[in-house]
Amino acid sequence: MEYAQSRDLVRADDGPLDLSAFPGTWVNSNPETSGIARLLMTEENGRLTLQVYAVGPEGLIDWGRVDAEPFTATPASRAGTGFTCVYDFGFAETELQAMLLKGLMVLAQLHRFKDASGRMDYFVREYFALSHGRY
Repeated sequence: MEYAQSRDLVRADDGPLDLSAFPGTWVNSNPETSGIARLLMTEENGRLTLQVYAVGPEGLIDWGRVDAEPFTATPASRAGTGFTCVYDFGFAETELQAMLLKGLMVLAQLHRFKDASGRMDYFVREYFALSHGRY
């Protein structure tokens, strides 16, 4: 099979992706979250990086920086509209899948435990807005 749907037949130019919608600090729309509080996204030379800050018992936990793999809404588009990335903590792995919609980031989180703790894997979806203030 060469394609799965009609939109797959579109050939895009080989120009760089427009990643201008991503950079900045993205803040969780739920101030009571017990998960990811904010994301810091940067773009440099066509490379998209992500740094996650999650809620911990004594403040925010910095997950560190990872490369994010951007994607577009259709094969013909050059505008970045989402990304995927993976954080591997050893005891667990978290895959993040994001999509920008109407000025918001919809962030899907797939958490998989790799240790023998017996904890169930889980899925979370939260919404983030680009911060325009000082914080």
